[in-house]
Amino acid sequence: MNMGMELEAVKSVMDEGVVFVKVHMPWKVLCTYAEVLHIKVPIQPNDMASRPSMWDCISCFTKHFYPNEDLIRKEPEFFTAPFERDRQEYFHIKDKDHFFTPSMRSRMAFYILSSAPYEIRGNIKKFGINKLLDSGIYKAAYPLHDCRFNVRSQEEGCPNERLLLYEEWAHPKNFYKVQPFDLIRKYFGEKIGIYFAWLGFYTFMLALAAAVGLACFFYGYRTQETSTWSKEVCDPEIGGKIVMCPQCDLCKYWMLNSTCDTSKKLCIFDNFGTLVFAVFMSVWVTLFLEFWKRYQAELEYDWDTVEFLEQEEPPRPEYEAKCIYERKNPITGVENTPYSCSIMLILASIVAIIVYRLAVFFALSIKLRNTDELKNFEPIKEYVTPQMATSVTASLISFVVIMILNILYERVAIWITDFELPRTRTDYENSLTLKMFLFQFVNYYSSCFYIAFVKGKAVGHPGAPVYLLGKYRNEECDPGGCLIELTTQLSIIMGGKAILNNIQEVLWLKNHMSRLCCGRAAEKVTPRWEQDYKLQAMSKLGLFYEYLEMVIQFGFVTLFVASFPLAPALALLNNLLEIRVDAWKFVTQFRRIVPEKCQDIGAWQPILQGVAILAVATNAMIIAFTSDMIPRLVYYWSFSVYPYGDHNNHSMQGFINNSLSYFNINDFHNTSIGIVNEEPQNITFCRYRDYRFPPGHPRQYEHNMLYWHVIAAKMAFIIVVEHIVYFTKFILAYVIPDVPYAVKEQIKREKYLTQVILHETKLKLMTKRSVPPADGTTANEESIVTNEEEDDDC
Repeated sequence: MNMGMELEAVKSVMDEGVVFVKVHMPWKVLCTYAEVLHIKVPIQPNDMASRPSMWDCISCFTKHFYPNEDLIRKEPEFFTAPFERDRQEYFHIKDKDHFFTPSMRSRMAFYILSSAPYEIRGNIKKFGINKLLDSGIYKAAYPLHDCRFNVRSQEEGCPNERLLLYEEWAHPKNFYKVQPFDLIRKYFGEKIGIYFAWLGFYTFMLALAAAVGLACFFYGYRTQETSTWSKEVCDPEIGGKIVMCPQCDLCKYWMLNSTCDTSKKLCIFDNFGTLVFAVFMSVWVTLFLEFWKRYQAELEYDWDTVEFLEQEEPPRPEYEAKCIYERKNPITGVENTPYSCSIMLILASIVAIIVYRLAVFFALSIKLRNTDELKNFEPIKEYVTPQMATSVTASLISFVVIMILNILYERVAIWITDFELPRTRTDYENSLTLKMFLFQFVNYYSSCFYIAFVKGKAVGHPGAPVYLLGKYRNEECDPGGCLIELTTQLSIIMGGKAILNNIQEVLWLKNHMSRLCCGRAAEKVTPRWEQDYKLQAMSKLGLFYEYLEMVIQFGFVTLFVASFPLAPALALLNNLLEIRVDAWKFVTQFRRIVPEKCQDIGAWQPILQGVAILAVATNAMIIAFTSDMIPRLVYYWSFSVYPYGDHNNHSMQGFINNSLSYFNINDFHNTSIGIVNEEPQNITFCRYRDYRFPPGHPRQYEHNMLYWHVIAAKMAFIIVVEHIVYFTKFILAYVIPDVPYAVKEQIKREKYLTQVILHETKLKLMTKRSVPPADGTTANEESIVTNEEEDDDC
């Protein structure tokens, strides 16, 4: 009240022990704090003609994908300038009651509440509504919704914006419509608006990636039956006569054609289209980030956040209560608390997860290869191989472990951030963002990195396998490689995560829908502030978890897309649902949050850029080391010719036999009792996946020249592809400006008008004072006084 606010206290209708304090901002107070917060308001209608868009020619079709213009009308465009109390006549003020929008009023009111002192003891001053909320003196502090979300308000002049947002945005029937970003920003503020704008733009760009990914998938699906190498694996005369060496010490021999179905499925994902799609996605992610910067620049101008001056944030209540030992920042002079690093915990989690994967794969491999549980299920045995069962079962177990560790990592990240004791809320969110992403990166992606780049890469050969920690024999890939297992892992983790999130959303919605239905009868007699009090409060971390979920999904879509071209399509379907569910919660279930200014998506932007750079390397390495693309190309161009010496005609015939080496079963160690007792009849050699000299050669079981040819080709492929893609990314980033030319022109025009208005005001004031006064003083004397006064003001 001492700062000019008007307060009114009323008792609760439903609970006599609760008192509501209503806050009102008079015009003078609004003008004062609009100037303090540098709030931009209209000064003149935008007189720059908008340029025609290429979409205007098909507007008759695209209009069906936009909200109803009769309900949500386009906001008029104005040039804006920071508000100044002394120059109100130069601002576009038609109605003082509606000049400042409700979000502006709420922001100014919360600023006063956050900075108002309430207790002074000696040199210690306590202030801010946040500290009162944290100590339980107040139960909640929130702006009011303007009406019920499903009933139009009968009050005269009520904009009913909440109802419009529900009908044209949050309702599930509008899943195909473009979001009304201007109305979202106007009602919830820039921070919520920029989140939905980013999510909508990301989903729109996913549509293109999903279309190309589906085309790549269908191409592989149609060619799986005509693939030469899958035919050789399934051929009884080729794959049916190749005895494969055991893949663990207690495993059995097995026939190559037992992996026939797996080989066909592998052809769906491991084909030439995979290479094209991986390169396309490397370019796509660059286009996504560059065009997002342009779109974000447009939003910054439209929403008046260009050169936004963030006010100094007050310290968090936790900081004031717990901070004892401080040190000054040498640059800003602000005192803060030193913190420890959590890198060791991240590294430890990586090692723990990899060891866990090894133990699980080893145990499942022994169980599935040494039992006859499927002997009575011949139809199942035809389609379910030990390799497939091991891969699927281990992926499901990995998913369960990921979900459990996810809870642990979240608590650890919050504990470490609380221990650091960041001074402001922004510092807290940025610190937690980095830690949570690093933890989630390790948790979700470590198993995928293990399968892609570790499994089957250092296994030795059947006579001399490599052991981890002297106990666990390193896992081997199937003859078709580990790509199909990586695909299985990605599909289970990504799909399972999306399904689990949607189940949680449905249960959450069901719970609150039942509560909402029970309370509807009382809504007719309950005032607006009490209805809003019953709604859910927004989490202290705000949109943090929403961003985190989408960024983790972005990693799945980009980092390993070479092995799973359906990832963009799954992400697209999930996001179409995610947008409407989030919108439904904000409009119907949450209290109206305090609007916050925001220029961009904050710390998530550099994280996305880092993931995009890493995605080029990971996809190139997946194609080189995880798939069989490079060995096939080497064989096709260098070692395969049709009979009769025609070197101009190449074929993939014989590739399977060429990619498998020989091993003499008599060279197995006697300690491998399981192998010796199950030695096949009339067989002296078994085959294994590698390029080594055969038994009897002077350098038997050593890598042959073909191995080094393939390694050289893989390294050359990685270097060439990375350089080409990175060069393309650099060119695209250079060619596509971050700020559109039209926006630059409008920014310059706005600055010019602001400068002209300020100068005109000063010139009129000086001219008025230069008129000879009635007391006989000269104009020059008055001018001198004026100049002196102006200098003092400056």
